[in-house]
Amino acid sequence: MGHVELRGLDEDDLDAIFEMMRDRSAVEMAAFTAANPDDRDAFDEWIARQRRSDEVALYVVTENGGFAGTAALFSADGDREVTYWIARHAWGRGVATEALHILVSREAERPLFARVAAHNLGSLAVLTKVGFTEVSRDIEYAPGVGRDIEEIVLVLVPALE
Repeated sequence: MGHVELRGLDEDDLDAIFEMMRDRSAVEMAAFTAANPDDRDAFDEWIARQRRSDEVALYVVTENGGFAGTAALFSADGDREVTYWIARHAWGRGVATEALHILVSREAERPLFARVAAHNLGSLAVLTKVGFTEVSRDIEYAPGVGRDIEEIVLVLVPALE
């Protein structure tokens, strides 16, 4: 793993993010994705909403200055959640773990929640390394795989003093 950082998202990042989020293997692993990852108009509308929202903090993950993915904090149903998507070329080298460490250090609010498809063992390992623990499992429809699958909900609570 190289040097990992989070930076603000620029217009120049949109093509790389769109391509990353339509990688078929990544879509299957993430599972809870856009209904049609190849729909650029839908992507552009979604990313514009994220960028305008006061509830979303969206970052680009870089490794040695190059694009390696995205990471974000957002609010859903009153809970603060984390999400990340790492480009395939950066898989398996600790980039996601380091990016998530940086992301959670930027958010004072606790608890923080995360959701992961049960079959996404790599992401589950990343969340566990950063200190998230499982709190529930549900069956939800996942557009990325086109069927109901098991989703794990995890939480990161404040450290005990």
